[in-house]
Amino acid sequence: MIIQISSGQGPAECELAVVKLYHSLKKEYKDIELLSKHDAKTSGCCTSILFQTNQDLSDLEGTVQWICQSPFRPHHKRKNWFVDVSIIPESEKVCMERGIRFERFHCSGNGGQNVNKIETGVRLIHLSTGITVTATEERSQYLNRKKALQKLDAILKTREAQEKARLSNNAWKEHTRIIRGNPVRIYHGMNFTRK
Repeated sequence: MIIQISSGQGPAECELAVVKLYHSLKKEYKDIELLSKHDAKTSGCCTSILFQTNQDLSDLEGTVQWICQSPFRPHHKRKNWFVDVSIIPESEKVCMERGIRFERFHCSGNGGQNVNKIETGVRLIHLSTGITVTATEERSQYLNRKKALQKLDAILKTREAQEKARLSNNAWKEHTRIIRGNPVRIYHGMNFTRK
């Protein structure tokens, strides 16, 4: 599960709450792995943190409230700071080691009688995505298989890059969509104690 904690368009206090919530969750769930973070202008603060865990944190999705006097503006009247927690849909994982079906076939064209008598053409089917690639350019099945694997690898890399771009785009959309009120969790004070 990939999760993003975001300050949205909030001030430095919300950016500090992002970091405090992340550290609090790391204590609570030991398998959390940091994927990326965007540092804020204020030292020790982040506008967003993206992390991964095997735990089901679906109940954490929503708004988290931090009730605390501002550490940056001591005489500021506001004491309620909000951050957004969003579950980001994971990109499709592509596996090259397993899940490929190889098929051989007779092909025609240049290459003399060799291509007509021997199955030199190669078709690869990536089972999890359904992508099919063929190679018939070479006179050897081995070389055609190698070319087909290169073609498949290029297609899968392009697809993976598109998935990463989509994931990043989804994370940015969630970053700007914070809802104040009706928090799923409330924390108090500079020690970030959960209520």
